[in-house]
Amino acid sequence: QVQLVESGGGLVQAGGSLRLSCAASGRTFSRFHMAWFRQAPGKDRAFVATIINWNGGRTYYADSVKGRFTISRDNAKNTVYLQMNSLRPEDTAAYYCAAATGYSNYYTEKQYDYWGQGTQVTVSS
Repeated sequence: QVQLVESGGGLVQAGGSLRLSCAASGRTFSRFHMAWFRQAPGKDRAFVATIINWNGGRTYYADSVKGRFTISRDNAKNTVYLQMNSLRPEDTAAYYCAAATGYSNYYTEKQYDYWGQGTQVTVSS
C-alpha cells in the first residue's frame, strides 16, 4: 500500500511558477510509475504528466502543459515533483498525485492504483 500527500499549491499570478510535491509512504516507491492529474471546477479529472520507474525515468505530458511543466522524482526521498512555469488561468485546478504499477494507459485514471487528496492551484489573470 502507498499513501500519497501533495503539497505546494497556492495562488499565483499568470506567468508565475509553482512547484508541487507528492510525498509517498512505503519502501516500494521506486517500483511505481507516478503521475499528476488535475481537475478544474465542473470538469473531469485530466492527465497532466507521468514519469515511469525505469528507462531513465521517461516522461510524458499532456499537450496543454508541454514545455511549461516538468515532472521529476527523487526515489531516495520517496517524492515526485511537478515544476509548473508560465502558469495560465486555465491551469487553475486541484492537482492530484497518483501511483501505478503499470503504465500502458498512463493517460487514464483507471491505470492508477493510489491517489492523493489533492492540492489547489489558482492562477489569477
